[in-house]
Amino acid sequence: MPDGRPIGFFDSGVGGLTVLREVIRRLPAESTIYLGDNARAPYGPRSDGEVIRFSSECLDELAGRDVKAIVVACNTASAVALADLRRRYPVPILGVVRPGASAAVLTTRTRRVGVIATQATVRSRAYFQAIKDEDPFVEVYEHATPELVPMVERGVFEGHEAEATVRRALAPLLGELDDRGDSVFPLPPSATVDTLLLGCTHYPLLAPLIGSVAGPAIAVVDSAGATASALAHLLEVNGLGAPAGADPEHAQYTTGDLAAFRHTAERLFGTLFPSIAPVALAGAA
Repeated sequence: MPDGRPIGFFDSGVGGLTVLREVIRRLPAESTIYLGDNARAPYGPRSDGEVIRFSSECLDELAGRDVKAIVVACNTASAVALADLRRRYPVPILGVVRPGASAAVLTTRTRRVGVIATQATVRSRAYFQAIKDEDPFVEVYEHATPELVPMVERGVFEGHEAEATVRRALAPLLGELDDRGDSVFPLPPSATVDTLLLGCTHYPLLAPLIGSVAGPAIAVVDSAGATASALAHLLEVNGLGAPAGADPEHAQYTTGDLAAFRHTAERLFGTLFPSIAPVALAGAA
């Protein structure tokens, strides 16, 4: 039976908007509610306990708005908190790690995949395990790039600062040398990656710059498209798709600065979201 209730989306900030954009393209009849916990971003440097607590508070808010499914559009939360969240809530919950891992495995030709992500995601080894589950013969090189999320949250996507920051962040996986001529991340020549997985939903906002710095020999993959496909399948299997001819409604909320959030939302969606509202979470300082 069709279900017209909205799908909930949660991220630590604006990064999950990249997933929301792909879902709206793929499932234009579905209504959505997006919640960005910008006030406490980034989640990457947080402890696992904090990530689980913050994620639960955000999902409490979405569940209270009667969503029919939830997309945890945050790689850190997907890597650290997904199992706890699925035990806590009765609605289907989809993360972004496994869809992204599947996309990377399908893309690589040499079976050498680099992953850039937050400290917490790398620490969890969630992408390493998910990629190995897809193909145990793929070599996985994970690297934390904590400087990218705060830059994206500030709305810096291009220009000298962005390029310099991205170059520093990618240097280890690209085998570049430091000031002394030593490799900052000593990959043997045979371990050169041909696929770079963006293991944080903030990073697709920098995808053109990342692709330029990585060069044409390296395919850049993010989880947004794969997550949209996985969500479409989840809704179909559970009979949760919107009614035919539905007139979708979209709502966006942030715990942080409205102007900064609106800047990124308008960059991705234009005028689709005329109103962005603040929200105060129970338990948030």
